[in-house]
Amino acid sequence: MTDPLWRAEDAAAATGGRLTGGPWVANGVSIDTREIKADDLFVALKDQRDGHEFVASAFGNGASAALVERESGAGPELVVDDTLQALRNLGAAARERSDARRVAVTGSVGKTSVKEALAAVFAKAGRAHASARSFNNHWGAPLTLARMPADTRRAVFELGMNHAGELTDLSGLVKPHIAAITRIGEAHIGFFKSIEAIADAKAEIFSGLEADGVAVINADDPQSGRLRAAAGDRRIVTFGRAADADARILDYSSGDTGGEGEIAVFGETVKFQIPIPGAHWAENAACVFACAAMADIDARTTAAALSAFQAPAGRGGVIQASADGKSFTLIDDSYNANPVSMRAALAALGGRQPEGEGRRIAVLGEMLELGDDAADYHARLAGPIAAAGVDLVFVSGELMGALWDALPASARGGRYASGGEVSDALRGAIRPGDVVLVKGSNASGMSRVAAALKGG
Repeated sequence: MTDPLWRAEDAAAATGGRLTGGPWVANGVSIDTREIKADDLFVALKDQRDGHEFVASAFGNGASAALVERESGAGPELVVDDTLQALRNLGAAARERSDARRVAVTGSVGKTSVKEALAAVFAKAGRAHASARSFNNHWGAPLTLARMPADTRRAVFELGMNHAGELTDLSGLVKPHIAAITRIGEAHIGFFKSIEAIADAKAEIFSGLEADGVAVINADDPQSGRLRAAAGDRRIVTFGRAADADARILDYSSGDTGGEGEIAVFGETVKFQIPIPGAHWAENAACVFACAAMADIDARTTAAALSAFQAPAGRGGVIQASADGKSFTLIDDSYNANPVSMRAALAALGGRQPEGEGRRIAVLGEMLELGDDAADYHARLAGPIAAAGVDLVFVSGELMGALWDALPASARGGRYASGGEVSDALRGAIRPGDVVLVKGSNASGMSRVAAALKGG
């Protein structure tokens, strides 16, 4: 019989809280009543809404107990002064009771993809645990820790930030044995003075490393020297195409159905495949190989896991779709966007060959948090669009007006205020054989455009 994730007395000891309403055990931890599973512990966080308003619903949906700041009487409860701090304490206790090898991943681009791929590798090698979706912030990291079973062998945590100081806090909570930075780019540059300042903020992930921890750095990144300096006297492992990289990409080619290549991992050369298009996946894979090696997983096991890996939702997955009876290829990269990831996505679109009379179409939403130079960053996309051989561009949002103005008239498919308007226009514009890329920042609504196109 599997031990429960949390017993009432253990959770109380971890949080310093007071138990009411009788004994309980929990097999999961949730902060969202819409996702409650039977025997979950519901944590009533106060964020955009006060979770205490939903305690009764949590019990109605199957929760075994609730972590609260004020009693409701709706069921067994663990009463604390501050539910967010209690969640952090619960996470810290889960970390301390487990012998899991912990990996933390951050970066301006690729961190979710690398986290998901590394989770797949870890699952192939034993009991594994990972952040759900992009649970990478002040509540996502402690929630992921609190959900970690005691017998976990390896765990991977995605850590995000948009201000200096955030990663110092999150890394200090996770205390990783391995901390990786995928790449430094202009994401969130509106909150920073320079790309160097972004690198410094990302390098905070090294501050929480265990005493014998390893810093994993992209050898090809222009900021690699700065990141190496930030790692101090910790062991440094590198990945990329550089001749001295520990996980060195020797060869990689990407086609319509994915990519394949060869990599040398600490001198051992292996071939690998990834069923996801895009040249940038070589870099993602190299980071995975480096982290897996530091977690005592051999390169051949890593390669085998990557060969079966599928892109997370909204992260570049390729779907055969239909609109009004017209079959086309959809590249759903709608989850988020910044200048670096946008260029990579456009290059991936350029690498695909439309069928018959089909065209390459880019459907682009705004890139947010880019500061005073936001319009310039958008206008600069005209170059990568031309290089990719994109035939038509549909844009949404005010900031995309700068790109619209930079495009030749022949490439202008349509400019719209919202994602809903884009979806309606696209259905009539798509032809059989088209390849359609959908990408934009989270708040741009591009995920809804992709969902509408998948709906047929």
